[in-house]
Amino acid sequence: MKASLGMRPGASGDRSALAVHAGWLIDGSGGPARAHVRLLASEGVIRRIERMEAGGPAAAAGAVVDLSRCTVIPGLIDSHVHLTMSGDPDDAIRSRLREAPFETVRGMILANLQAHLRHGVVAVRDGGGARGNALRFARASRPHAAPAVRIRAAGRAWHRAGRYGGLIGRPPAAGMALAQAIRADAEKPDQVKIVNSGLNSLTEFGRRTAPQFDARELAAAVHAAREKGCPVMVHANGEAPVRAAVRAGCRSVEHGYFMGSDNLALMAERGVAWVPTAATMQAYAEIFERTGRSPDVARQTLDHQLDQIARARSAGVVVALGTDAGSPGVHHGAAVIAEMKLLLQAGFSIGEALRCAGVNGALLHGGREGLLAPGRPATFAAVPGDPGRLPESLACVQAVFIDGRLRFAAG
Repeated sequence: MKASLGMRPGASGDRSALAVHAGWLIDGSGGPARAHVRLLASEGVIRRIERMEAGGPAAAAGAVVDLSRCTVIPGLIDSHVHLTMSGDPDDAIRSRLREAPFETVRGMILANLQAHLRHGVVAVRDGGGARGNALRFARASRPHAAPAVRIRAAGRAWHRAGRYGGLIGRPPAAGMALAQAIRADAEKPDQVKIVNSGLNSLTEFGRRTAPQFDARELAAAVHAAREKGCPVMVHANGEAPVRAAVRAGCRSVEHGYFMGSDNLALMAERGVAWVPTAATMQAYAEIFERTGRSPDVARQTLDHQLDQIARARSAGVVVALGTDAGSPGVHHGAAVIAEMKLLLQAGFSIGEALRCAGVNGALLHGGREGLLAPGRPATFAAVPGDPGRLPESLACVQAVFIDGRLRFAAG
Protein backbone atom coordinates (compact mmCIF):
# COMPACT_ATOMS: atom_id res chain seq x y z
CA MET A 1 0.00 0.00 0.00
CA LYS A 2 1.37 3.37 -0.97
CA ALA A 3 0.02 6.83 -0.14
CA SER A 4 -0.86 9.23 -2.94
CA LEU A 5 1.28 12.21 -2.01
CA GLY A 6 1.53 14.05 -5.28
CA MET A 7 4.67 15.78 -4.02
CA ARG A 8 8.32 15.05 -3.36
CA PRO A 9 10.42 15.52 -0.21
CA GLY A 10 11.22 19.18 0.29
CA ALA A 11 8.61 20.27 -2.25
CA SER A 12 6.24 21.90 0.19
CA GLY A 13 7.59 25.17 1.52
CA ASP A 14 7.14 26.07 5.17
CA ARG A 15 4.60 28.77 4.33
CA SER A 16 2.40 26.77 1.96
CA ALA A 17 -1.13 25.61 2.80
CA LEU A 18 -1.55 21.88 3.29
CA ALA A 19 -4.64 19.69 3.44
CA VAL A 20 -4.12 16.10 4.58
CA HIS A 21 -6.89 13.55 4.09
CA ALA A 22 -6.25 10.84 6.70
CA GLY A 23 -8.01 7.51 6.86
CA TRP A 24 -7.33 7.48 10.61
CA LEU A 25 -5.62 9.94 12.94
CA ILE A 26 -4.14 9.38 16.40
CA ASP A 27 -3.40 12.82 17.84
CA GLY A 28 -0.88 11.81 20.52
CA SER A 29 -2.95 12.92 23.51
CA GLY A 30 -3.29 9.31 24.66
CA GLY A 31 -6.77 8.81 23.25
CA PRO A 32 -8.10 6.53 20.51
CA ALA A 33 -7.92 6.95 16.75
CA ARG A 34 -10.43 8.98 14.75
CA ALA A 35 -11.52 7.91 11.28
CA HIS A 36 -11.90 10.02 8.12
CA VAL A 37 -10.11 13.14 9.28
CA ARG A 38 -8.82 16.20 7.46
CA LEU A 39 -5.83 18.10 8.85
CA LEU A 40 -5.38 21.66 7.59
CA ALA A 41 -2.09 23.46 8.06
CA SER A 42 -0.32 26.60 6.90
CA GLU A 43 3.05 28.15 7.67
CA GLY A 44 4.08 24.83 9.18
CA VAL A 45 1.37 24.96 11.86
CA ILE A 46 -1.84 22.95 12.23
CA ARG A 47 -4.86 25.26 11.88
CA ARG A 48 -7.74 22.82 12.06
CA ILE A 49 -8.53 19.12 12.39
CA GLU A 50 -11.99 18.09 11.30
CA ARG A 51 -14.00 15.06 10.34
CA MET A 52 -14.40 14.62 6.60
CA GLU A 53 -18.09 14.35 5.80
CA ALA A 54 -19.29 12.73 2.58
CA GLY A 55 -20.25 15.43 0.15
CA GLY A 56 -18.80 18.12 2.41
CA PRO A 57 -16.92 21.19 1.15
CA ALA A 58 -13.52 20.73 -0.42
CA ALA A 59 -10.40 21.88 1.37
CA ALA A 60 -9.07 25.36 0.82
CA ALA A 61 -6.43 25.96 -1.85
CA GLY A 62 -3.04 24.41 -1.27
CA ALA A 63 -1.28 21.08 -1.48
CA VAL A 64 -3.66 18.17 -0.96
CA VAL A 65 -2.15 14.94 0.37
CA ASP A 66 -4.21 11.77 0.10
CA LEU A 67 -3.48 9.55 3.10
CA SER A 68 -6.97 8.04 3.13
CA ARG A 69 -5.54 4.51 3.32
CA CYS A 70 -3.09 5.42 6.09
CA THR A 71 -3.02 6.19 9.79
CA VAL A 72 -1.52 9.59 10.62
CA ILE A 73 0.40 9.84 13.90
CA PRO A 74 2.55 12.51 15.53
CA GLY A 75 6.23 12.54 14.62
CA LEU A 76 8.01 10.28 17.10
CA ILE A 77 10.81 11.08 19.54
CA ASP A 78 13.38 8.52 20.66
CA SER A 79 14.43 9.85 24.05
CA HIS A 80 17.58 7.75 24.46
CA VAL A 81 19.93 6.94 21.59
CA HIS A 82 23.67 6.81 20.94
CA LEU A 83 24.15 8.17 17.43
CA THR A 84 27.86 7.36 17.29
CA MET A 85 27.25 3.68 17.98
CA SER A 86 26.06 0.88 15.74
CA GLY A 87 23.49 -1.71 16.75
CA ASP A 88 25.78 -4.39 15.35
CA PRO A 89 26.51 -6.92 18.15
CA ASP A 90 30.00 -7.72 16.77
CA ASP A 91 32.49 -6.44 19.36
CA ALA A 92 35.25 -5.99 16.77
CA ILE A 93 33.05 -3.71 14.65
CA ARG A 94 31.95 -1.72 17.69
CA SER A 95 35.56 -1.30 18.82
CA ARG A 96 36.71 -0.05 15.40
CA LEU A 97 33.90 2.50 15.32
CA ARG A 98 34.88 3.84 18.74
CA GLU A 99 38.35 4.63 17.39
CA ALA A 100 37.28 5.80 13.92
CA PRO A 101 37.99 9.38 12.71
CA PHE A 102 35.18 11.91 12.90
CA GLU A 103 34.41 11.79 9.17
CA THR A 104 33.73 8.07 9.42
CA VAL A 105 31.60 8.57 12.51
CA ARG A 106 29.81 11.44 10.78
CA GLY A 107 28.79 9.13 7.95
CA MET A 108 27.38 6.64 10.45
CA ILE A 109 25.46 9.36 12.28
CA LEU A 110 23.91 10.45 8.98
CA ALA A 111 22.89 6.85 8.22
CA ASN A 112 21.45 6.45 11.72
CA LEU A 113 19.41 9.64 11.36
CA GLN A 114 18.07 8.47 8.01
CA ALA A 115 17.02 5.21 9.65
CA HIS A 116 15.19 7.15 12.35
CA LEU A 117 13.37 9.27 9.80
CA ARG A 118 12.31 6.19 7.81
CA HIS A 119 10.58 4.95 10.98
CA GLY A 120 8.74 8.19 11.69
CA VAL A 121 11.22 9.55 14.25
CA VAL A 122 11.63 13.33 13.97
CA ALA A 123 13.76 14.01 17.06
CA VAL A 124 16.30 12.11 19.14
CA ARG A 125 17.94 12.65 22.51
CA ASP A 126 21.53 11.44 22.43
CA GLY A 127 22.79 9.94 25.68
CA GLY A 128 26.46 10.68 25.20
CA GLY A 129 29.71 9.25 23.88
CA ALA A 130 33.29 9.20 25.14
CA ARG A 131 34.49 11.54 22.37
CA GLY A 132 31.47 13.84 22.19
CA ASN A 133 31.06 13.29 18.45
CA ALA A 134 27.26 13.42 18.44
CA LEU A 135 27.38 16.88 20.01
CA ARG A 136 30.09 17.93 17.53
CA PHE A 137 27.91 16.69 14.67
CA ALA A 138 24.82 18.48 15.98
CA ARG A 139 26.70 21.76 16.29
CA ALA A 140 28.44 21.53 12.88
CA SER A 141 25.79 20.05 10.56
CA ARG A 142 24.30 22.28 7.92
CA PRO A 143 20.56 21.84 7.21
CA HIS A 144 21.17 20.59 3.66
CA ALA A 145 23.79 18.08 4.79
CA ALA A 146 21.70 16.08 7.25
CA PRO A 147 18.18 14.72 7.66
CA ALA A 148 15.73 17.03 9.38
CA VAL A 149 15.73 14.96 12.57
CA ARG A 150 16.34 17.26 15.54
CA ILE A 151 19.14 16.27 17.91
CA ARG A 152 19.53 17.05 21.61
CA ALA A 153 22.99 15.85 22.58
CA ALA A 154 24.65 15.31 25.94
CA GLY A 155 28.20 15.35 24.61
CA ARG A 156 30.39 13.38 27.01
CA ALA A 157 28.71 11.94 30.09
CA TRP A 158 30.11 12.14 33.61
CA HIS A 159 31.02 9.15 35.78
CA ARG A 160 33.16 8.56 38.86
CA ALA A 161 36.76 7.56 38.21
CA GLY A 162 37.18 3.79 38.26
CA ARG A 163 33.46 3.12 37.77
CA TYR A 164 31.37 2.26 34.71
CA GLY A 165 30.97 5.00 32.09
CA GLY A 166 34.14 5.13 30.01
CA LEU A 167 32.27 4.14 26.83
CA ILE A 168 30.07 7.22 27.01
CA GLY A 169 31.97 9.78 29.04
CA ARG A 170 34.74 10.75 31.42
CA PRO A 171 35.31 11.37 35.15
CA PRO A 172 35.91 14.78 36.72
CA ALA A 173 39.57 15.74 36.93
CA ALA A 174 41.45 14.50 39.99
CA GLY A 175 40.49 16.48 43.09
CA MET A 176 37.51 18.13 41.38
CA ALA A 177 33.94 17.63 42.54
CA LEU A 178 31.30 16.72 39.96
CA ALA A 179 29.58 20.10 40.25
CA GLN A 180 32.89 21.90 39.75
CA ALA A 181 33.64 19.80 36.68
CA ILE A 182 30.24 20.63 35.16
CA ARG A 183 30.79 24.35 35.73
CA ALA A 184 34.28 24.22 34.24
CA ASP A 185 33.30 22.15 31.20
CA ALA A 186 33.90 24.00 27.92
CA GLU A 187 31.37 21.81 26.09
CA LYS A 188 27.93 23.29 25.69
CA PRO A 189 25.64 20.25 25.70
CA ASP A 190 21.88 20.35 25.37
CA GLN A 191 21.62 18.30 28.55
CA VAL A 192 24.04 16.95 31.12
CA LYS A 193 24.33 13.16 31.40
CA ILE A 194 25.47 11.63 34.70
CA VAL A 195 26.14 7.93 35.23
CA ASN A 196 25.16 6.90 38.77
CA SER A 197 25.26 3.10 38.69
CA GLY A 198 26.77 0.23 36.79
CA LEU A 199 25.23 -1.94 34.10
CA ASN A 200 22.71 -4.70 34.72
CA SER A 201 24.25 -8.13 35.17
CA LEU A 202 23.48 -10.62 32.42
CA THR A 203 24.56 -13.59 34.56
CA GLU A 204 23.14 -12.78 38.02
CA PHE A 205 19.50 -11.69 38.20
CA GLY A 206 18.84 -8.52 40.16
CA ARG A 207 22.42 -7.68 41.10
CA ARG A 208 22.70 -4.02 42.09
CA THR A 209 25.66 -1.65 42.21
CA ALA A 210 26.27 1.17 44.68
CA PRO A 211 25.64 4.77 43.62
CA GLN A 212 28.58 6.48 41.95
CA PHE A 213 27.60 9.83 43.50
CA ASP A 214 25.56 10.41 46.66
CA ALA A 215 22.47 12.64 46.85
CA ARG A 216 24.49 15.65 48.03
CA GLU A 217 26.95 15.40 45.14
CA LEU A 218 24.13 14.90 42.65
CA ALA A 219 22.11 17.83 44.02
CA ALA A 220 25.12 20.12 43.62
CA ALA A 221 25.67 18.79 40.10
CA VAL A 222 22.04 19.35 39.12
CA HIS A 223 22.27 22.91 40.45
CA ALA A 224 25.48 23.52 38.45
CA ALA A 225 23.86 22.18 35.29
CA ARG A 226 20.82 24.40 35.78
CA GLU A 227 23.09 27.41 36.04
CA LYS A 228 24.17 26.54 32.49
CA GLY A 229 20.59 26.02 31.33
CA CYS A 230 20.94 22.23 31.08
CA PRO A 231 18.52 19.61 32.40
CA VAL A 232 20.10 16.46 33.81
CA MET A 233 19.53 12.90 32.63
CA VAL A 234 20.83 10.19 34.96
CA HIS A 235 21.79 6.62 34.08
CA ALA A 236 20.69 4.72 37.18
CA ASN A 237 19.70 1.14 38.03
CA GLY A 238 18.79 -0.13 41.49
CA GLU A 239 16.99 1.46 44.43
CA ALA A 240 19.77 3.61 45.91
CA PRO A 241 21.21 5.09 42.67
CA VAL A 242 17.72 6.03 41.42
CA ARG A 243 16.62 7.45 44.77
CA ALA A 244 19.68 9.70 44.92
CA ALA A 245 19.03 10.96 41.37
CA VAL A 246 15.35 11.69 41.96
CA ARG A 247 15.95 13.45 45.28
CA ALA A 248 18.67 15.53 43.63
CA GLY A 249 16.14 16.93 41.15
CA CYS A 250 17.18 15.25 37.91
CA ARG A 251 14.91 15.67 34.88
CA SER A 252 14.87 12.01 33.92
CA VAL A 253 15.98 8.57 35.04
CA GLU A 254 17.46 6.51 32.22
CA HIS A 255 16.98 2.71 32.35
CA GLY A 256 15.83 2.42 35.98
CA TYR A 257 16.02 -1.36 36.24
CA PHE A 258 15.27 -2.73 39.73
CA MET A 259 14.47 0.72 41.14
CA GLY A 260 11.35 -0.43 43.02
CA SER A 261 7.88 0.92 43.78
CA ASP A 262 9.01 3.56 46.28
CA ASN A 263 11.11 5.25 43.62
CA LEU A 264 8.23 5.08 41.13
CA ALA A 265 5.97 6.83 43.63
CA LEU A 266 8.63 9.47 44.30
CA MET A 267 9.10 10.07 40.57
CA ALA A 268 5.36 10.51 40.08
CA GLU A 269 5.24 12.94 43.00
CA ARG A 270 8.16 15.05 41.73
CA GLY A 271 7.42 14.86 38.02
CA VAL A 272 10.65 13.06 37.15
CA ALA A 273 10.36 11.28 33.81
CA TRP A 274 11.44 7.70 33.20
CA VAL A 275 13.01 6.30 30.02
CA PRO A 276 12.93 2.49 30.56
CA THR A 277 14.87 1.26 27.45
CA ALA A 278 13.41 -2.25 27.80
CA ALA A 279 14.30 -3.14 24.20
CA THR A 280 17.96 -3.34 25.20
CA MET A 281 17.39 -6.30 27.50
CA GLN A 282 15.20 -7.99 24.90
CA ALA A 283 18.01 -7.59 22.37
CA TYR A 284 20.54 -9.20 24.72
CA ALA A 285 18.23 -12.18 25.25
CA GLU A 286 17.86 -12.63 21.49
CA ILE A 287 21.63 -12.34 20.90
CA PHE A 288 22.33 -14.91 23.61
CA GLU A 289 19.81 -17.33 22.13
CA ARG A 290 21.46 -17.05 18.69
CA THR A 291 24.98 -17.51 20.05
CA GLY A 292 24.33 -20.41 22.40
CA ARG A 293 24.55 -18.48 25.69
CA SER A 294 21.82 -18.71 28.30
CA PRO A 295 19.24 -15.93 27.87
CA ASP A 296 17.51 -16.72 31.18
CA VAL A 297 18.80 -13.77 33.23
CA ALA A 298 18.13 -11.31 30.41
CA ARG A 299 14.59 -12.69 30.05
CA GLN A 300 13.98 -12.46 33.81
CA THR A 301 15.32 -8.91 33.86
CA LEU A 302 13.09 -7.93 30.94
CA ASP A 303 10.03 -9.38 32.66
CA HIS A 304 10.88 -7.45 35.83
CA GLN A 305 11.23 -4.25 33.82
CA LEU A 306 7.87 -4.79 32.12
CA ASP A 307 6.29 -5.21 35.56
CA GLN A 308 7.87 -1.90 36.65
CA ILE A 309 6.54 -0.20 33.50
CA ALA A 310 3.04 -1.45 34.27
CA ARG A 311 3.34 -0.10 37.82
CA ALA A 312 4.68 3.22 36.50
CA ARG A 313 1.59 3.55 34.30
CA SER A 314 -0.69 2.95 37.29
CA ALA A 315 1.30 5.38 39.47
CA GLY A 316 1.16 8.20 36.90
CA VAL A 317 4.89 8.36 36.16
CA VAL A 318 5.75 10.23 32.96
CA VAL A 319 7.16 7.45 30.77
CA ALA A 320 9.06 8.51 27.63
CA LEU A 321 9.95 6.04 24.90
CA GLY A 322 13.68 5.52 24.53
CA THR A 323 15.43 2.61 22.88
CA ASP A 324 19.15 2.93 23.74
CA ALA A 325 19.69 2.58 19.98
CA GLY A 326 23.32 1.83 19.23
CA SER A 327 23.54 -0.80 21.97
CA PRO A 328 24.22 -4.37 20.75
CA GLY A 329 21.23 -5.59 18.76
CA VAL A 330 19.33 -2.30 19.15
CA HIS A 331 19.15 -0.71 15.73
CA HIS A 332 18.44 2.95 15.10
CA GLY A 333 14.89 3.63 13.93
CA ALA A 334 13.69 0.04 13.94
CA ALA A 335 14.09 -0.19 17.71
CA VAL A 336 11.12 2.13 18.25
CA ILE A 337 8.90 -0.71 17.05
CA ALA A 338 10.37 -3.12 19.61
CA GLU A 339 10.14 -0.60 22.46
CA MET A 340 6.57 0.34 21.59
CA LYS A 341 5.54 -3.32 21.47
CA LEU A 342 7.00 -3.76 24.96
CA LEU A 343 4.96 -0.78 26.21
CA LEU A 344 1.86 -2.46 24.81
CA GLN A 345 2.88 -5.70 26.51
CA ALA A 346 3.09 -3.77 29.80
CA GLY A 347 -0.50 -2.57 29.44
CA PHE A 348 -0.29 0.69 27.50
CA SER A 349 -2.82 1.27 24.71
CA ILE A 350 -1.43 2.26 21.32
CA GLY A 351 -2.63 5.82 21.97
CA GLU A 352 -0.78 5.88 25.31
CA ALA A 353 2.34 4.39 23.76
CA LEU A 354 2.32 7.09 21.08
CA ARG A 355 2.03 9.68 23.84
CA CYS A 356 5.18 8.16 25.41
CA ALA A 357 6.89 8.50 22.03
CA GLY A 358 5.49 11.97 21.40
CA VAL A 359 4.35 14.47 24.04
CA ASN A 360 6.34 12.85 26.86
CA GLY A 361 9.46 12.76 24.72
CA ALA A 362 8.93 16.42 23.78
CA LEU A 363 8.93 17.32 27.49
CA LEU A 364 12.50 16.01 27.65
CA HIS A 365 13.54 17.13 24.21
CA GLY A 366 12.29 20.68 24.64
CA GLY A 367 10.21 20.77 21.45
CA ARG A 368 6.52 21.06 20.62
CA GLU A 369 6.24 17.88 18.55
CA GLY A 370 4.20 14.90 19.64
CA LEU A 371 0.66 16.31 19.61
CA LEU A 372 -1.52 16.92 16.57
CA ALA A 373 -3.75 19.84 17.52
CA PRO A 374 -4.44 23.41 16.33
CA GLY A 375 -1.48 25.66 17.02
CA ARG A 376 0.99 22.76 17.12
CA PRO A 377 3.63 22.05 14.46
CA ALA A 378 2.41 20.13 11.40
CA THR A 379 4.87 17.35 12.21
CA PHE A 380 3.50 13.88 11.60
CA ALA A 381 4.07 10.49 9.99
CA ALA A 382 1.77 8.29 7.92
CA VAL A 383 1.81 4.51 8.22
CA PRO A 384 -0.10 2.15 5.94
CA GLY A 385 -3.45 0.70 6.95
CA ASP A 386 -5.58 1.10 10.04
CA PRO A 387 -4.35 1.69 13.62
CA GLY A 388 -4.55 -2.03 14.37
CA ARG A 389 -1.36 -2.51 12.31
CA LEU A 390 0.67 -0.34 14.69
CA PRO A 391 3.42 -0.49 15.79
CA GLU A 392 4.54 -3.02 13.15
CA SER A 393 3.47 -0.63 10.37
CA LEU A 394 6.25 1.75 11.45
CA ALA A 395 8.51 -0.54 9.45
CA CYS A 396 7.00 0.84 6.24
CA VAL A 397 6.28 4.53 6.94
CA GLN A 398 4.79 6.18 3.86
CA ALA A 399 5.57 9.82 4.59
CA VAL A 400 7.00 12.12 7.23
CA PHE A 401 6.17 15.83 7.39
CA ILE A 402 8.13 18.20 9.64
CA ASP A 403 6.72 21.70 10.16
CA GLY A 404 4.41 21.16 7.19
CA ARG A 405 7.20 20.12 4.86
CA LEU A 406 7.54 16.65 3.34
CA ARG A 407 10.84 15.25 4.56
CA PHE A 408 10.47 11.58 3.70
CA ALA A 409 8.34 9.65 1.20
CA ALA A 410 8.42 5.88 0.73
CA GLY A 411 10.31 4.88 -2.40
